[in-house]
Amino acid sequence: MKYLGIDYGSKWVGLALSNDAGTIAFPRAEIENDEKLIPFLFRMIEQEKVGQIIVGDTLASGGAENRITREAQTFVEALAKSCSIPIEFAPEMWSSIEASRYAPKGEEHNNAAAAAVILQRYLEMKGVDVQ
Repeated sequence: MKYLGIDYGSKWVGLALSNDAGTIAFPRAEIENDEKLIPFLFRMIEQEKVGQIIVGDTLASGGAENRITREAQTFVEALAKSCSIPIEFAPEMWSSIEASRYAPKGEEHNNAAAAAVILQRYLEMKGVDVQ
């Protein structure tokens, strides 16, 4: 099954896709968070035959809400209302920092790379064999 990973941000949203087997995550796109976001996601889901959506959980390390949590929850609720694909959360904490370790100089903050980190974590937590 193919997965779509989402790193939600108030200005930019990072997207990642898994391979068809659902074992490895790849950065795909970084798009502006505006009225075109959800229609873009629906096209991607249909074109790529996505079977499940994984969204980075925005809670702080202690489990408390942060400045983006409610906005991200509203986004997920809107997506879930108009999409029949299952949506799950995966830990997002430190994903941008982890992704930046592998980025070329000058491109350290890449939301698509962070989405790939989030999605890969999810795949590994689910015990997907990546051999």
